[in-house]
Order: sequence, then structure tokens, then C-alpha cells
Amino acid sequence: MEDYSTIKAFASDTFTEKKSRFIGYICPVKTEDEAVDFINKIRAEHRKATHNVYAYILREGNASRYSDDGEPQGTAGVPVLDVLRKEGLTDICCVVTRYFGGILLGGGGLVRAYSYSAKIAVDAAERMIMCSSYPVEIRTDYNLYGKITYIFPEFEVKTVSTDFGTDVTMKLLVKKAFADEFKKKITDITNGRQIFVQGDEIFENFA
Repeated sequence: MEDYSTIKAFASDTFTEKKSRFIGYICPVKTEDEAVDFINKIRAEHRKATHNVYAYILREGNASRYSDDGEPQGTAGVPVLDVLRKEGLTDICCVVTRYFGGILLGGGGLVRAYSYSAKIAVDAAERMIMCSSYPVEIRTDYNLYGKITYIFPEFEVKTVSTDFGTDVTMKLLVKKAFADEFKKKITDITNGRQIFVQGDEIFENFA
């Protein structure tokens, strides 16, 4: 399983070009059904809009789809899809709603407007870098706590929580790429005087 980039939650932004109003919407999705539901939701909210253009990219089935929704072929859906690809995003759906303002933009103008709408929607969202990782729990005495935490930056360890009780219990996230080496290093610096529990592989945000 490869690491990937997506967004945390729904976001949107808007701008006006020659009296046409463009609204860019973006949402995290994991399946085609979720993407279609989001597209239909935006369409329902903007029934009077001239166009509701969309594009989405999914890890599931390595799928990508787009629609110009009545705009000249290649001037709307493809530019939106290209922005998502250039931004390196997946599991994501973008819808750009256009209210026509009476002035034609031409092919190049449409490409620029839809590209910009997708970009400002992306920029409005909080990104997540989802990495294949393991939840790890380490229990140790106070004397070893400093030695253990000192090496965390070396292995890009993410601390979830630390409980200072009779012993110190640390709940961590360790990237899969570093997991074996991290466990070995912990064992070495503590001479095995710790409890190390590693959970099942998951994807977590390391942004």
C-alpha cells in the first residue's frame, strides 16, 4: 500500500470572471458512489446554475472521471481533473458550478476559469498525507523516557499520547518504512527493558 495525499474535509471558494460566477467545491471521497452522491448534492443545491462540471480521482480501482456538463469539450472537466492530478491528490471529488454572466469566455478563457476554480477549492482545503503506518505502544520507566523520545525525529514518529503513571506509556504512530528499524533501535537503547506492542497496519495522516 502506497502513501497518498488527500484532503481532510469539504471546502469551497468562489470567484467571478467577466460576470460569470464560478464556485469550486471539493470533498474527500473513497468510492464512486460517494463521488456521485457529492456531485448530485451540489447539483441539487444549484439547479439554476448553467453548468456543474466535475472531476474525481479514486484509489479504489485507480478510477478517474470527469464531465464538461455542456461546456465545449475539453474546456471544463479535463482542466479540473488536471489540477487534481498536478496537486497529487486522490480520493477526492471536485465540482465547479458556473452561473453564466452573459459574456462568452472562449475556449482558453474557460480552461483558465475552471482550472482556477479547482485550484482555489484545493487551496481552501486542509491537506492530509496518508502514510502506511503502525500504531505502537511503548511502556517504560522514567529513566529511559528521554532516551526513547530523543530518537523520534530520526524516524519521523508521531506521538498520539503520553501517560505518566507508575511507568511512562507512549502511544505512537510509526511509518511502515521505519517500523523494523525503529523497533530495533528502541530495543538497543533500552537493552530490552521496555514493553513494545505493535498493532495492525493502518493509514494515518502525517501532514
